[in-house]
Amino acid sequence: MNDMNEMKGSGDRGNDDNGMRVLVGYAPDERGDDALALAALLARTMGAPLTAVHVHPPPWPAPGPGAVDAEWVAYLRGQADEALTGAAARLAELGVPERDVALRVHAHRGSGRGLIQVAGDVGADLIVAGSGPRGRRGRVAIGSTADQLLHGSPVPVMLAPRGYAEHPPRRISRMTLAYWRRRDGDGPLSAAAALAERLDAELRLLTLVLRPPGLTARFRAPGGVLDRQLAQAEEDLRYAAGLFGGGTPVERLTAVGTDIAKTLGTVDMLHGEVLACMSSHEGPLRKVFLGETSGKIVRAARCPVLLLPRGASAPTVGEKAQVR
Repeated sequence: MNDMNEMKGSGDRGNDDNGMRVLVGYAPDERGDDALALAALLARTMGAPLTAVHVHPPPWPAPGPGAVDAEWVAYLRGQADEALTGAAARLAELGVPERDVALRVHAHRGSGRGLIQVAGDVGADLIVAGSGPRGRRGRVAIGSTADQLLHGSPVPVMLAPRGYAEHPPRRISRMTLAYWRRRDGDGPLSAAAALAERLDAELRLLTLVLRPPGLTARFRAPGGVLDRQLAQAEEDLRYAAGLFGGGTPVERLTAVGTDIAKTLGTVDMLHGEVLACMSSHEGPLRKVFLGETSGKIVRAARCPVLLLPRGASAPTVGEKAQVR
């Protein structure tokens, strides 16, 4: 490569009039393979161009004004070339047409922040990344890359659980949105529904109602606090489903338990499931911000997880995120 930020392939220059563009962070390891498997599935299903990005540390400074260590730069170039070659070969195996793929290298001290920068450069609508290296198989662990993405991405972020590439589904069959009614919740709901429609996936709305542990919860009086919580959850789910005007069938589900992990564990998840959740209402507007509740959902999920920016709405054709 002649430039450490050089882009290879045609995906970043090709036709994107479908209004969607997927960006995936890639490193030559299991996490990278999981991310590629999920991103390839999304790109194939939506007919969307795909940009695979390898983020590496910036060159070390050397003595002299503006100088860098030439040997270190050569090493980075060799590692980047090897990573991109592997990514291209794997995407071909996963059935993504070469014309829809672009390969890019980017230098940044933080891999997640580097992906956010490239997302702004190429106008990505969705960033895909793998799980942290120490996570349980079939679960999402939040490593440094994901942590940076989940605290500042202006576009939705989808994380692949560890080991996802071993048995990826043929299609995304359903998207379940963990829903709580709040002032800024309608936009993310419409964004999740729009993505589910593009993936030709069913949409399900899920509310988790947490009850206190112990005997008092088991022998509750009719009309007590828990019953009122359930009634409110059902009302909120009916409101959310009504936003679609009856044109789109939306399943509604309320699950009850003592904590998020155990309650989510009682909910059936298909092999081709994606679990979506909203960012914290305390985070910056139009940015992904992982809150306490959404963090627990991410760690307990048994499928890919989609994090939606606060105040997000369904993108229109040609609308792209602005990154500063």
